[in-house]
Amino acid sequence: MSTDTANATSEAAAPEASDPRALTLENVERTLDELRPYLMADGGNVEVVEIDGPIVKVRLQGACGSCPSSTMTLKMGIERKLREAIPEVSEVVQVL
Repeated sequence: MSTDTANATSEAAAPEASDPRALTLENVERTLDELRPYLMADGGNVEVVEIDGPIVKVRLQGACGSCPSSTMTLKMGIERKLREAIPEVSEVVQVL
């Protein structure tokens, strides 16, 4: 086995701490940062409250918190984007 092959094998076995598709607070925030300009344009925002296994708990803020379309924003916007970016996410729920 050449040195290059040995290095490639050990690197492949190392855990991917910076995997952009892993369910971490950093990756969730990075994905939400892509959505925040749209939420802010309507006077709202979103805050991550907790990651509980594969469930991301968020709080909609500002106008988004009291908007009649907030459920649609949460499920069709936020949840869909998070599930595309981070396959481990099973659901996004709103907490008050």
